[in-house]
Amino acid sequence: MILNLNPRVVSFHYTLKDKDGQVLESSFGSDPLMFLEGVGQIIPGLEEAIKAMQAGDKKTVTVKAKDAYGEVEADMIVEVPRERLPKPDVAVGDRFHADAGDGHAQVVMVTKVTETHATIDGNHPLAGQDLTFEVEIDSTRNATDEEMKHGHAHGPGGHNH
Repeated sequence: MILNLNPRVVSFHYTLKDKDGQVLESSFGSDPLMFLEGVGQIIPGLEEAIKAMQAGDKKTVTVKAKDAYGEVEADMIVEVPRERLPKPDVAVGDRFHADAGDGHAQVVMVTKVTETHATIDGNHPLAGQDLTFEVEIDSTRNATDEEMKHGHAHGPGGHNH
């Protein structure tokens, strides 16, 4: 990661679409998303695409999977005995937290269920997908010393977490 010595706090609206043009998510009609540049708060390909944008700028950006949520990692898809799952009646699409093995929990999704086993996938649901964002920059400003020290943007009025 390249350290940005003059990071900005950027607020923006977006509409996220999949490769077929289906809207997956949108911030329009609610508060804009705010992030501190250079600390990995948004996907790398999107941050790179909007780093030169200013308030009022609009752009449509396609981010390749590797620069979004990454490629699908086969080793994050595992089959486990159903008795090891948090509930006996799991179904395809269920999500739950699983021990990632490093003292942290990760969200996994059930992708297949048999009588005795379930397949769970620890990949991000959008892994392996190219994504299109319609972006509109709401505002930009220089980050404060406190934001840089904390490593994230603070909301209106200051420290907001």
